[in-house]
Amino acid sequence: MTSDVLEVVVIGAGQAGLSAAYHLVRLGFTPYDEVVVLDRNPQPGGAWQHRWDSLTMHDVHGIANLPGVPVPSSAGPERANAFVPSYFAAYEKRFELPVVRPVTVSSVHAVDDGFDVRTSAGSYRTAALVNATGTWNRPFIPWYPGIETFRGRQLHTADYNGPAEFAGQHVLVVGGGASAVQLLAEISEVATTTWVTRRPPEWRTGEDFNPEYGRKVVAKVEERVRAGLPPRSVVSVTGLHLREQEQAALERGVYTRLPMFTRITPDGVEWVDGRSEHVDAILWATGFRAELAHLAPLHLREPSGGIRMNGTATVLDPRIHLVGYGPSASTIGANRAGFTAARDLRDLLKPEVRPDRAVAS
Repeated sequence: MTSDVLEVVVIGAGQAGLSAAYHLVRLGFTPYDEVVVLDRNPQPGGAWQHRWDSLTMHDVHGIANLPGVPVPSSAGPERANAFVPSYFAAYEKRFELPVVRPVTVSSVHAVDDGFDVRTSAGSYRTAALVNATGTWNRPFIPWYPGIETFRGRQLHTADYNGPAEFAGQHVLVVGGGASAVQLLAEISEVATTTWVTRRPPEWRTGEDFNPEYGRKVVAKVEERVRAGLPPRSVVSVTGLHLREQEQAALERGVYTRLPMFTRITPDGVEWVDGRSEHVDAILWATGFRAELAHLAPLHLREPSGGIRMNGTATVLDPRIHLVGYGPSASTIGANRAGFTAARDLRDLLKPEVRPDRAVAS
């Protein structure tokens, strides 16, 4: 714990947090004396280290380069939960970023000279805050009547370890996102599956997911956070895309979607028309919510439930920046958000310092 008042505390050392830390240091903030990064994980890698073993670099949609160092070349079969953390670890070491771990932030409170960040390692006082906690630790499972009566296994994608554990079973996959599409493909190789979603899936065709298209998507998500509305996921804007490794599942009829059931029974689910189905396991691929409970004492939320943003800064307090939130919740926007937050805080806290070599990446 640092006893003196810091200039900036960054919470979280995933893609957005590392990008912010890199740019803060490049823009004149002294590591450890003026800026620290608090990370709850015992080792580098952000949420990537917690993903399932069967997720390979061939499966991921690609991760953006961290500023200053490109992602190493990948052959494809490497486990993403090892490959990406290795990249992050080398990055932290190369730039000597001031990451302190494992430190869990419990709450942040406004004080006269900034903020009191209360953690498992004591309190940190800081003039400004960059929150980069992402979503992995807040998996969302909606409530349905009878959910507590189900005798089979229920799990979220955050708890998924691979398809082998479902061999010979009938698995109900709930959710209309990219994770549901991917997991249906691999689970259906060892089990029978049923897919249910709230709305008919919207399949993306035509435009490739290139940087220009990515910027269009980020702009659409940003419209909501500027209005103070809860952010939508990137896939809700882009639609779903079947990759080469999922074509076989398509041919097997795996992506025949059913509407949401109305209730869960002890051994399955039931629809409004009285149809029922036995299932052994329910996999909730229902997404995540932003992990922001520790910021509750700052009263940043609008009545609509979101946080009104101006770029990466909260409208209610420009000393508080959220990266990895809303339009920067994917690697497409995380790096640029890190630069934006660092630049704005340099202008706010160190107006005498002129721009140097740091550039948005």
